[in-house]
Amino acid sequence: MNSADHDRPGLLSNAASLFGSRKAEQKLLFLTGVYTLAGMLVIFLTMPGATGRIALQAGLATVAGFFLVHIYWHFTGFKGDCFLLPVTAVLSATGLVFLFRLNPAYGTRQFIWLLAGLLALLLTTRLLKDFRFLGDYKYIYALVGLVALILPIFFGREQGGAKSWLDFGLFQLQPSEFVKILVVLFLASFLDENKEALAAGTRSVGWLNIPSPQEWVPLVVMWGVSLLLLVFQKDLGTALIYFGTFLAMIYVATSRIVYAVFGMGLFLTGASVSYFLFDHVRSRVEIWLNPWPLIDTTGYQVIQSIFAIGSGGVTGAGLGQGFPNLIPAVHTDFIFAAICEEMGLAGGVSVIILFMIFVYRGIKIALKTKDDFASLAAAGLTALLGLQAFIILAGVTKMLPLTGVTLPYMSYGGSSLVANFILLGLLLNISHEAEMRL
Repeated sequence: MNSADHDRPGLLSNAASLFGSRKAEQKLLFLTGVYTLAGMLVIFLTMPGATGRIALQAGLATVAGFFLVHIYWHFTGFKGDCFLLPVTAVLSATGLVFLFRLNPAYGTRQFIWLLAGLLALLLTTRLLKDFRFLGDYKYIYALVGLVALILPIFFGREQGGAKSWLDFGLFQLQPSEFVKILVVLFLASFLDENKEALAAGTRSVGWLNIPSPQEWVPLVVMWGVSLLLLVFQKDLGTALIYFGTFLAMIYVATSRIVYAVFGMGLFLTGASVSYFLFDHVRSRVEIWLNPWPLIDTTGYQVIQSIFAIGSGGVTGAGLGQGFPNLIPAVHTDFIFAAICEEMGLAGGVSVIILFMIFVYRGIKIALKTKDDFASLAAAGLTALLGLQAFIILAGVTKMLPLTGVTLPYMSYGGSSLVANFILLGLLLNISHEAEMRL
């Protein structure tokens, strides 16, 4: 950074303000703590006995957990983005409050997974702080990821129409949630090495310049095999996230619109084939187009979601005053509908704004880092989370067919929660590296 940069006002005025400070993070976490404890206090007052006490204790422990992470970063000089942790804390706390409100058993389990997620976040920012070395292991990511996706096909447990879970007795694990991160790291490393050839092309086919096979075959094989394995598992929601993230990253790396157009063509082809091959895909499309004739069967869930969102009005019925339990699977796919019913349009829009802030900070990190691999990884991780949030929010509000993915940090699901905290840690490590290199 030259001397003129130090005279600029605002975000670029000095290194400390590029991604904010731990002091700003502390203030935001304090407000988040007040918000969390207020929500859990309502649960405590409305649920008598041990259930209310457990909820309040979980709220206190959650606030303490986020503050302990913050304190550790403060004393170790960690310079990661100061807004991402508070945003994640609000999303996680809101999800936890509503899970205790909807089903205390799910709330208790989610609390345990939340603590595991915070530990994963801490370990990620501690052990993987030097992010650049991760670019050296792309084929290891590919191998581990493919093996992890193959296992559920033979040993998996079917749930919600998708055979994507491994049952370990005490808990279940969804490997595809963690493989998403490995796919991003593989793509970031491969695209970093081959972006010039992919962008310019080395041979002409008619009017189109294309790269040589050795520069695109490994990319397409990894991407294609991952999608096929997910299709075999009937986990089409995750396949859609993989596909969208792949397109976003290759466009960021090459700036060639032809890849995006070709990708959209493949998407439309794949969607059409899936519609005719899979009954549950066909059913979800029919529900999306017109759920009303199916109100007593498969359309009931979406219609109840629409009723819940509409009945919330601007400010909602109030925590504990609505009827979100009328929605099947409200604790997973439809937690946003429960939030809208009891917190209203204000609560629903607030959740959307929080995800938009997360995506904005992720894009900022991708733009500010000087390392190409880290920049591509940040863009991919941000696209991953942003696409997942958009797909499920659009499904719940009937903008798109339902795909069965979770709302990041909010829906019940341990694999998703822990994986998204690892994703957060990687983004923070990239922002830390960008700060340290200024």
